[in-house]
Amino acid sequence: MLLIIFFVICFSASIIGAICGIGGGVIIKPVLDAFHVMDVATISFLSGCTVLSMTTYSVIKSKISGESHIDQKTGFPLAVGAALGGLAGKWMFSYISALSPDRNKVGAVQAFCLLIVTLGTLIYTIYKEKITTKNLKNPLICILIGLFLGILSSFLGIGGGPINLVVLFFFFSMTTKIAAENSLYIIFFSQIASLLSSIVTKSVPDFQISMLVMMVIGGIAGGIAGRALNRKISDKTVDKLFIGLMVVIIFINIYNIFIYLG
Repeated sequence: MLLIIFFVICFSASIIGAICGIGGGVIIKPVLDAFHVMDVATISFLSGCTVLSMTTYSVIKSKISGESHIDQKTGFPLAVGAALGGLAGKWMFSYISALSPDRNKVGAVQAFCLLIVTLGTLIYTIYKEKITTKNLKNPLICILIGLFLGILSSFLGIGGGPINLVVLFFFFSMTTKIAAENSLYIIFFSQIASLLSSIVTKSVPDFQISMLVMMVIGGIAGGIAGRALNRKISDKTVDKLFIGLMVVIIFINIYNIFIYLG
């Protein structure tokens, strides 16, 4: 029964993640935290693997179909920065975990950080029509921005999440759908780096293989469904879905903070 529940969560989250460009981890991580059936390190790892499976499908499918809207002049430096940030974020998580043997405190820190990120994203999204955006091209700045996104992605175990979209909206003046595609591209590289770091440093947590398989299948299936739906809906509909999702995630994280600290 638990395997089926986790599959449904990953499938549903990946549909929304593929549509909005948030990877799905920003949903999977706090929802699984709320179940309290695994420790935060295991959930972060499994969430990251699920997000990686979905983004791998989305990125490869876009390239093969010739429908990719990624400008490599900015996309590649962002991806390089995200990969480096994925390594840095993984180190930060390990360091904070080592400081406190109480995994509940680590979970509370993650939930609080995600709450702040999500709240800031919601506020920006609501008022984004009134905000003057940039159109950066400098490769070094792109790498630094990617580094920041990769650190958040890996440390929080969410893949990339809503902060990617805000950054792409503001610094690169991207439309909603193009930002969603570029966000998945960035998440793809940061999660590969994070996974390789876990393997090389032998910090992969213990988990049931069947759990990972079901979550990955859910992630890929959700990515396929979400990609198909993305073509059929407008930017405005995506924005409304995104705002509604942010509100739900905010309340889930508030709940998780109280549970972890309680």
